[in-house]
Amino acid sequence: MNGSNSVRAAEGVIRVPLSIVNAYLIGPPGAGDRGWVLVDAGLSFSRGAIVAAAAAAFGPDARPAAIVLTHGHFDHVGSLEALAEMWDAPVFAHPLELPYLTGRADYPPPDPSVGGGAMALLSPLYSRRGVDLGTRVRPLPERGAVPHLPGWRWLHTPGHSPGHVALFRDADRTLVAGDAFVTTKQESFFGAVFKPQAIHGPPAYFTTDWDAARASVRALAELDPEVAATGHGVPMHGGELRSQLNRLARDFDRLAVPAGGRYVGHPARADAGGVTYTPPAVFPPAAVLLALGAGVAVGALTAGSSE
Repeated sequence: MNGSNSVRAAEGVIRVPLSIVNAYLIGPPGAGDRGWVLVDAGLSFSRGAIVAAAAAAFGPDARPAAIVLTHGHFDHVGSLEALAEMWDAPVFAHPLELPYLTGRADYPPPDPSVGGGAMALLSPLYSRRGVDLGTRVRPLPERGAVPHLPGWRWLHTPGHSPGHVALFRDADRTLVAGDAFVTTKQESFFGAVFKPQAIHGPPAYFTTDWDAARASVRALAELDPEVAATGHGVPMHGGELRSQLNRLARDFDRLAVPAGGRYVGHPARADAGGVTYTPPAVFPPAAVLLALGAGVAVGALTAGSSE
């Protein structure tokens, strides 16, 4: 049983659509209290929709055993602090993502010059600030084990962020890809809101290492997934998924890498303490003013909490 807006993506994987982004509930039907895991936490106003979906799937008082993050960008951690406190749940992320989850670092600036579309132009308005979860956040275990999810493993898939991870269940080849690739053109306002289904590279405006992003997509394509549940867009399945993902992996430079931009050819660098190098901006000031002037469009994205 799902919440009114949640959808089964695969066996034991429920997609919770949250305006421009997705969260996922992973656990067997009727898992009950502490028998399931939340993956990502949407926007700042997503708490109610996530709680409602969890209650419908696992019971009104069911809390997750853990919250696992694919990465810590603002649209994946917006309700994280509130949910982790309410559910008294530990949060797990890759060690290279921890600086942005413990208040020690902020992400590099977005690049509004890449990708085209309103979502890219508006990216200077999006928060890149880290959150501070204190001792509640922990590194994912070594060797790929996912806490409280037997049969799943995590893979380091950097590029979109330094510590980005994807989750994979070998038994049925179900992939929770985060933003390593997505199934809509997230740089476009139309794509972000209406989600026409097609595989695209990671959201370009926040991707800070295109060489790493290329390697991550190719590694995920090699898994030959049957299902891909992504951070943005509608899950894809079967032969069409594999055909499009293999094409993206093969032609990544042509299909995903921008012709130019702040991080194209000059990636940001980061270590366990946070960002160590950010290349200079290349975006024309006039276009930045245009993006700020278009800020009214943000209201359309933040007025509601779900699709």
